[in-house]
Amino acid sequence: MTAGTVAPAARVARGTAPRGGPSLVGGRGGIWFVLPFLVVYAAFVLWPLAYGLGLSLFDTSLVRSESEFVGLANYVRLFSDPEVWRTLGVTVLFTIGSTIPLVAVALVMALLVQTGVRGQWFWRFVYFAPFLLPVATVVLIWKWLFSGDYGLFNGVLTGMGLPGVGWLTEPGIGLWSVVILTVWWTVGFNFLLYLAALQGIPAQIYEAAEIDGAGGWRRLFSITLPLLNRTTGLVVVLQVLASLKLFDQAYILFEANGGPGGSATPILQYVYDTGFTDYRLGYASAISYAFFMLIIVIALVQARLSRRSES
Repeated sequence: MTAGTVAPAARVARGTAPRGGPSLVGGRGGIWFVLPFLVVYAAFVLWPLAYGLGLSLFDTSLVRSESEFVGLANYVRLFSDPEVWRTLGVTVLFTIGSTIPLVAVALVMALLVQTGVRGQWFWRFVYFAPFLLPVATVVLIWKWLFSGDYGLFNGVLTGMGLPGVGWLTEPGIGLWSVVILTVWWTVGFNFLLYLAALQGIPAQIYEAAEIDGAGGWRRLFSITLPLLNRTTGLVVVLQVLASLKLFDQAYILFEANGGPGGSATPILQYVYDTGFTDYRLGYASAISYAFFMLIIVIALVQARLSRRSES
C-alpha cells in the first residue's frame, strides 16, 4: 500500500478530512443535521413553555388588552382555591381507579394469549383494536351504552329484573363511567407491552421448572411475574402519567359540564374553563404549571422507587 493511499485514511482518523462539505468526523458538521429539529423543537415546545411560564406571572385576560404583573400571586391564590383541590382530587381518584385495572387486566389478557389459546392473531387484534379508535368515536359508543333510556347496560339490567343505573346522571357513578370507558379504550397498549415481555422470556426456564415438578401456578408466581417486574414498573409509570392528564374523554362524555354535580371534572378541565370560559389566562397558566410540577415530582418518585426495587 502506497503512501498516497494511506494519507486520506490517516487524515480521516485524525479528524482532518478534506474540506468540501459538513463533516461529522471532527464534530463540526453535526449541528447542521440536528438544526432543523432544534428549530422546530424550540418553536413548538421551548417557546410555548417559556411563554406560558411568563404568562402565569401576569393578571392577563382575553377580554382586555392590558395586563398587570402580579409575580407569584397567581400561585399563592391557587393554594386557597377549593375548586383546584376538588378537581385535583377527582383526577387523583381517576388515576388510582384506572391504573389498577389497566395493569391487572392487561396482564391477564397477555397471559391468556401467551398460553397458546387458539386464534391468537384474532385475540391480539380484538384486544388492541379499541386503542386505535379516536376519542370521539369511543365516547360516542359508550355514551349509547351508558344511556339511561335505551342503553345496552340498563337494558340488560332491567331484563334481569334489576333497577337501571344512572351511569351519566348519578354523582357517585359518573367518574367510574369514565374509568370503565378508559380501561376499554387504552388497555390494548399495556397488553402489547406485557405480551412482548412474555415472548422475551426463554422457554428453557419453563422447561427446567417443569422438569423440577413446578406446576402452572408455581411457574406463574415464581418465574413469570418476577421476570415481568421491570415491564410492570414501566406500565405503571406510563399509565399514571397518562391518567393524570385526563381531559378529553370526560369533557366529551359529559358535554363539557363536568358530569353530575361536577363529580367528573378533572383539573385540566378546570384549567380550560378558567382560561377560555372565564378568560383568566394568567391564573389558568399558574394552575397548569403547578400541576405540571406535580406530575414531574410523581414521575421522579416512581423512577426512584423502580430503581430501588430493581437493585
